[in-house]
Amino acid sequence: MQLSKKRTFASWLCLSIFCLSFALPSQAEIKKTLGSWEVHYIAFTSTFLTPEIARANKILRSKKNALVNISVLDRRSKEAQAVEMTGTARNLLGTLKPLTFKEVVEGDAIYYLASVPFSHKEVLRFDINIKQGSTTQNLKFQQTMYVDE
Repeated sequence: MQLSKKRTFASWLCLSIFCLSFALPSQAEIKKTLGSWEVHYIAFTSTFLTPEIARANKILRSKKNALVNISVLDRRSKEAQAVEMTGTARNLLGTLKPLTFKEVVEGDAIYYLASVPFSHKEVLRFDINIKQGSTTQNLKFQQTMYVDE
């Protein structure tokens, strides 16, 4: 049962990222090449998750809570990479919001999830360190978050 819920979550998350890429035209390409990695990332309001998926994955589903999803692939082979991930989100006033990432492994896919609270129209600047062995890369991106009314 648990594996089925995780597969459903992984499938839903992939579909959501695909759909959100069209809904956010300024961020249609939501990946960056960092060294030998291709890093895919997105931040979206957690209400996009169904209550069942949020509950099964212990994610707070709220119109003022964002979910950050990051996956790291080898640039050449496209294989998912297991990494260590730490980071923060900072608003324009300088308020620091630490991110605690949870690794999710589903078959060959590996992705990292973190929640972050936000206010309506809050601009968040994400600063995320990705480490694997002696290799470290830094992912930075900015996103304006909107409370779903």
